[in-house]
Amino acid sequence: MARILITSAIPYINGIKHLGNLVGSQLPADLYARYQRGRGNEVMFLCATDEHGTPAELAAAKADQPVAEFCAEMHAVQADIARRFGLSFDHFGRSSSPQNHKLTQHFAGKLAEAGLIREVSEKQVYSNADGRFLPDRYIEGTCPNCGYDKARGDQCENCTKQLDPTDLIEPRSAISGSTDLEVRETKHLYLCQSQLKDQLDAWIDSKSDWPILTTSIAKKWLHDGDGLQDRGITRDLDWGVPVKKGDQEWPGMEGKVFYVWFDAPIEYIACAGEWAEANGKTDADWERWWRTDKGADDVRYVQFMGKDNVPFHTLSFPATILGSGEPWKMVDHLKSFNYLNYDGGQFSTSQGRGVFMDQALEILPADYWRWWLLSHAPESSDSEFTWENFQQSVNKDLADVLGNFVSRITKFCRSKFGEVVPEGGAYGEQEQALITELTTRIRAYEGHMEAMEVRKSAQELRAIWVAGNEYLQSAAPWSVFKEDPDRAAGQVRLGLNLIRLYAVLSAPFIPDASARMLDALNCDDDSWPHDVEAAVSVLQPGHAFTVPDVLFAKITDEQREEWQTRFSGTRD
Repeated sequence: MARILITSAIPYINGIKHLGNLVGSQLPADLYARYQRGRGNEVMFLCATDEHGTPAELAAAKADQPVAEFCAEMHAVQADIARRFGLSFDHFGRSSSPQNHKLTQHFAGKLAEAGLIREVSEKQVYSNADGRFLPDRYIEGTCPNCGYDKARGDQCENCTKQLDPTDLIEPRSAISGSTDLEVRETKHLYLCQSQLKDQLDAWIDSKSDWPILTTSIAKKWLHDGDGLQDRGITRDLDWGVPVKKGDQEWPGMEGKVFYVWFDAPIEYIACAGEWAEANGKTDADWERWWRTDKGADDVRYVQFMGKDNVPFHTLSFPATILGSGEPWKMVDHLKSFNYLNYDGGQFSTSQGRGVFMDQALEILPADYWRWWLLSHAPESSDSEFTWENFQQSVNKDLADVLGNFVSRITKFCRSKFGEVVPEGGAYGEQEQALITELTTRIRAYEGHMEAMEVRKSAQELRAIWVAGNEYLQSAAPWSVFKEDPDRAAGQVRLGLNLIRLYAVLSAPFIPDASARMLDALNCDDDSWPHDVEAAVSVLQPGHAFTVPDVLFAKITDEQREEWQTRFSGTRD
């Protein structure tokens, strides 16, 4: 039994995520976790909310709530939506947890001991009205490039140009709107990533099986321009992890917190500590996943994320771990994704454009969305959600292929043999040919899933469903029954066993429908089909079942048009 550690990029706390966020990290991570559990492996699947930094404070201020209260409330909302989407986290933690505070301060202390943190004096915008330094995202003004009047101090969302706060025309505080700003000197800590460049380069070179998207982004940051730069790891904010060296104060850093991109990835590790505490476990129980000196040397660690997060996970977070000099488990495989676009434009959390996770669940069950998103995952390039494609995929794949198969075989059996698995004759040549085809396809499906080739896995699973439909159409038990009811009974017995097989194979993609299929079959055997011939004989003659309700209802043209209109603008 293998041990698989899986982390998904942790979603930001400042709002409900859209479908593009979901397919770029959490959903494919869940697919892989469910698959590995289905194969009998030991899985630890961790995620959390990313709760520190400027956007959290701004979102809390907009909601007129204390930031800690806002984050606690939004964590509960995100955890509930994740549960309803079938995301099977072993723990869904919080980067504001005591475990993450302690571990972040621990890493900072170790990096300081290793001479990898330096103090830098820099100039930063100060708001007299707010009585505080303003990080770049707290400053708004008019973009000098395109004239957009709500450009931020780090980037213009309209034209995407990278900016410095001093570039903005008529800059103002994003908190109060005050233009009473001045530039003052402040001190911050920098992680000396440049000293670790060669180590990071060699480590990335050792990952020959990483997606090209992942390695190309990492190498670009390492070698383009001036190469890997040292990075600020502190901010002048109130909300965050206080700057300390372990449990010791850090002279000159009073009132400062660690930068969100320093503490957020450390939460992957801290989250395991939260899991241990929540489940009455010991430190040894979580350390066996994360410390190579405590048993994690045989763990395979896989990360899932969108391409915008790759630099932090291939360079900054590894620099933190390598620089600590401690035996922490480092990622073995980093699966990155391109962007999912929305109906001719882009999904946007800040602009409320597209379909968001809570809205999606208001109109259709999670499996409809899971199937479309995973079967259209933006792996080799960006992909696009359109309502026409969504309707077509749901109707053809889920309703016409899988749902139709389940309905036809169970209803026919009920009408001719009752709601029990019929005995009938032994499987003949036609059935053996199907078993041979399914064996080949299932082994291919396993190969794609192991390689985290999400689209190819979906294509192979659909082909497995199609094979059952083609067999049923060719065998035509409804016609055979007239002349040879015994042979027809054997064909139906195979068909009912195929439903169980499909439920097991489909569970990573559509877990709710899978559970309903097994429930209708009155079967709790979800063992993986290592031997397909044995797998299609699990349900023995006389085994009782019920005809399930429609697995997947078709999306009508009227529904599609209504939803297309409803989600054509921005979220309220």
